Amino acid sequence: MEAVGPIELLVLLVALAVLAIVIALPASRICRKAGYSPWLGVLAMIPVCNVALLWYLAFAEWPGRQRSDREG
Repeated sequence: MEAVGPIELLVLLVALAVLAIVIALPASRICRKAGYSPWLGVLAMIPVCNVALLWYLAFAEWPGRQRSDREG
């Protein structure tokens, strides 16, 4: 088996960082707009937790929405 070189490792790390930004950033913004901690968006990168997060956001009462209903 051939060892992974430093260039391949660097490409892999950059690709993973880009993928993490593409997935976690929108999920964090959705969680923040819903009134939850934006750190919940990190759960979107974990395979089973991402589905659980979507179900939770779909059916939970959003604290952010409750505040906006009271304000206007």
